[in-house]
Amino acid sequence: MTDTLFEQLGGTYTHIGDYALPDLSLPAEKDDRLIGIWGQRRLRYLKQYHKVIYYNLLTSGKLDSHLADIEEQAQQLFLRLVKELAGKEGVTEQLKSADQMAWVRKMNNIRNRATEIVNNEVIYRQL
Repeated sequence: MTDTLFEQLGGTYTHIGDYALPDLSLPAEKDDRLIGIWGQRRLRYLKQYHKVIYYNLLTSGKLDSHLADIEEQAQQLFLRLVKELAGKEGVTEQLKSADQMAWVRKMNNIRNRATEIVNNEVIYRQL
């Protein structure tokens, strides 16, 4: 029997019963960076709305590094936006000590707006 193209390219099979199953494995990823909430949101978005991109990243071994990059970008943008918006709106430590509830309301508003911006600019963008 002649070798298949898979065998000619160096592939091997494992025989289980009457079946010959190819020995396939994904490339090992070497990225040890943390994947936090932003990376998890990106993963969920890709799985649900862009399955082709998700499977391409998964099978090429680049998914974890992509998610870690997204995590870093989103975290930096979020922190920068919160700081800038708080400065523009006068949400300071003085307000925090004078009227804590007003400070909490304003900071929650700022954080929610920053989250929406990060979602639209980083998480839900196309590759």
